[in-house]
Amino acid sequence: MPESVYRAILVVAAVFFTGFFAVVVVPPLIENPDVLGAFAAGFVNPFASGYSMDILVCWAILATWVVYEARQYSIRKGWICLLLGIVPGVAVGFALYLLLREKQMREIRREG
Repeated sequence: MPESVYRAILVVAAVFFTGFFAVVVVPPLIENPDVLGAFAAGFVNPFASGYSMDILVCWAILATWVVYEARQYSIRKGWICLLLGIVPGVAVGFALYLLLREKQMREIRREG
């Protein structure tokens, strides 16, 4: 897959999920700003609980990866992706981290 296609897919995925989040989640949250209640609603049944737990564990794995690569490869600004992994979601934080990482790894390869 060409790098331009790879980057485009990541950007489209992040923008798509951000738009979905803005349309589906933000209006009810504005109407009832109970963030803790909104979080708990993700565990309303066994199926939702499975998806919600998957998301939480994926964020923890992403956080572990970001911290590891910050120390191992000096990848900077990954913390921004971790914040975006909380709001709007892991799909956005992960996609943007891959883009950030690729750009910085390319710079590291040029220097080395």
